Amino acid sequence: ILSALRTAATSAMAAKYLAPKGADTMAVIGNGAQSEFQAIAFKAILGINRLRLYDIDPAATAKCMNNLAPLGFHITACGSAEAAVEGAQIITTVTADKHYATVLTDNMVGQGVHINGVGGDCPGKTELHKDILLRADIFVEYPPQTRIEGEIQQLAPDHPVTELWQVMTGKAQGRRDAKQITLFDSVGFATEDFSALRYV
Repeated sequence: ILSALRTAATSAMAAKYLAPKGADTMAVIGNGAQSEFQAIAFKAILGINRLRLYDIDPAATAKCMNNLAPLGFHITACGSAEAAVEGAQIITTVTADKHYATVLTDNMVGQGVHINGVGGDCPGKTELHKDILLRADIFVEYPPQTRIEGEIQQLAPDHPVTELWQVMTGKAQGRRDAKQITLFDSVGFATEDFSALRYV
């Protein structure tokens, strides 16, 4: 539970600096337990109240909807990942597939979207097609670890990324304009665990 809480809290904190202003709709692809924590954190921090859900297992989507419905979300169950991203200003991928599977293709991501790439971290992680990464401004917590386990392992070792702390302290810019695609390549990092443990 602590891992789920700190992962979702970090995602929402990153989106506070990177998501489009006034965003109210999030697509969540992968509807396991972590998706519920993500939705709650985004509602608390950004006011997200519309969810578009998709999972290859319809039972997972139904369970997620049932658990989140009492919290005041407007929820749409979608029949595909393509349908889920329609009209969403934020796209969160929370899948666990670690076999070089692509969840988001380039044509699914329009201008101005914020992507929250949360799925299972490991060598071979490819939830996002490489072309999306080349179009996006990428933000990470700790580049050496993310280059091994995150989405950016698909790119050259020197591909530019921005560390999230730099944005939070004003040393680097987050979202610049309405057309920019931002990506938070979320890879669990020890400071998240330390902060959560210290709080508890």
